[in-house]
Amino acid sequence: MTIEMLGARILSPYFGGSLSVWGSIITIFMLALACGYLIGGRLSMNKPNPVTYAMFFIAAAAFSLPIILFADAIMEPIFLWIDDPRYGSLFASIFMYFIPTSILGMISPYSVRLLVETQEHSGQMAGQLFFVSTIGSAAGTLGTSFYFVLWFEVNQILWGSVIALIASGCCVLLVNYLLNGSKSSNRVSAYEKQS
Repeated sequence: MTIEMLGARILSPYFGGSLSVWGSIITIFMLALACGYLIGGRLSMNKPNPVTYAMFFIAAAAFSLPIILFADAIMEPIFLWIDDPRYGSLFASIFMYFIPTSILGMISPYSVRLLVETQEHSGQMAGQLFFVSTIGSAAGTLGTSFYFVLWFEVNQILWGSVIALIASGCCVLLVNYLLNGSKSSNRVSAYEKQS
C-alpha cells in the first residue's frame, strides 16, 4: 500500500494527479495482485517451503528498485510517445508497478499454504492471515499518507519499503535456519541415544 499511495506522486510530474491517473494506478495494482494470488496459489501446491517464501520478499524488493532508480527514464519516453495522460499513466504504471506488485501478491496464498496444518484449519487460518494483512495495509496507507510524506522524500520512503522487504525475507530465512538447526540436533541426539 505504501508504494500504491506514492504512485500518483511519482507519476504526477509527467501525467498529473487527476482521477484518471489514480484509476490507472489502482487498476494495475489490482490486476497485478490478482495475477500474484493466482501464481502464488499455484506455486504453493508444489512442496511449499520457507526459502521460496523468503525469496518472494527479496524479489519484490529487487523489482521495486527501478521505481527508485529509473522512474524518469521509464516515464519520459512514455510521456513523449503517448499524448493522452490517461493511457500514458496506465502504461507507466504497468512498467513500474506490475511485476513487484505481482510478486507481493504471491505472498498471501503461499502464507496460507505454509501455515495450514489440516484442511479443517484452513478457513480459520486464511481468515486470520487476511485480517492481519488488511490491518497492515490500512496502517501502511495511513502511515504513508498522514506521516511519511510529511517527514521524508518519496525515494526515502521507497528505500524504507525495499529495506523492510529484504529484512522480512532475511527474517524468514533466519527462522527457517534456526528451526532446521534445532531439528537436526534433535535427530542427532535421538540417534546417539538409540546407538
